[in-house]
Amino acid sequence: MGVAASIEDVRGRKPSTESLATLVADDMQAVNALIIDRMQSQVSLIPQLAGHLVAAGGKRIRPMLTLAAARMCGYPGPRHIGLATCVEFIHTATLLHDDVVDESDLRRGLASANSVWGNKSSVLVGDFLFSRSFELMVEDGSLPVLAILSRASSIIAEGEVMQLMTTNDTSTTEDAYLNVVRAKTAELFAAACRIGAVVADRPKGEELALESYGMNLGIAFQLIDDVLDYAAVQAKLGKTVGDDFREGKITLPIVLAYSQGDESEQAFWRRTLEELDQRPEDLDRAMDLLSRYDALSGTIDRARQYGANALAALEAFGPGPEKDAFIELVDFCIERAY
Repeated sequence: MGVAASIEDVRGRKPSTESLATLVADDMQAVNALIIDRMQSQVSLIPQLAGHLVAAGGKRIRPMLTLAAARMCGYPGPRHIGLATCVEFIHTATLLHDDVVDESDLRRGLASANSVWGNKSSVLVGDFLFSRSFELMVEDGSLPVLAILSRASSIIAEGEVMQLMTTNDTSTTEDAYLNVVRAKTAELFAAACRIGAVVADRPKGEELALESYGMNLGIAFQLIDDVLDYAAVQAKLGKTVGDDFREGKITLPIVLAYSQGDESEQAFWRRTLEELDQRPEDLDRAMDLLSRYDALSGTIDRARQYGANALAALEAFGPGPEKDAFIELVDFCIERAY
């Protein structure tokens, strides 16, 4: 498959999110408290359903990016707490909507909210969380912050629609797929990082550098997620190998394998992914084709390039623990594939 054994970084251990989480631990406690407070509603289903998704876990990378970016830019005040909460609400709302669109039964190994409470409730609670996020933006009072986060929200929605247009479409090009990734996933990473510089009133160049870091990190993150769906290591993540294949999702490994395949192989992809006519042995054949055309290693190579772009963006900042944590986060993102 082109997926090699894991390697340790220069610290003598595998890269992780631990350094970042440790740096912002106190701020994340405040964010978590605000999340719980702002999820409350007299309509009991809202905190119940939203709490189910929050309790499912997740590394909270996006709000941690906002907190750490603000720290790296020297911000001493409290505004980054509300904005990090806003970022997490936007992300959580998109997860609720995603699971409805994808008809997913699981989220992080647990029953998805839509499988428990139904699609209508999930969509409406997602809308509630989006609304809460905009309340937090308004409370912050910064028009530049409002512009960045509201624009991100609209681009994410556009990404969702673009993904619908490429679903089960094996003719999807690499550029078209990457446009979906930029909008649907990376845009929120970029906005989460950029607002850390905005609250610190840093120069435009630092804003754009953080935005570039987040955008490239987000793309790399999604591409490695694409790889993990077809890599045996995914069993360690409590997920099922081949979920994307069974759902007919067109991800970058598929795009690469399809573009290089002969007519019979392309016919196989069309039958299994466009028509969803799948047989018990089809996943094994799909894995064989991905291996034959180095589609997984090709996807990792592209993720590494976006990771390198993210690291280059950090050159705008001097040395410090936050910068070190951001560098390690890029390494963690890529090394998940090994």
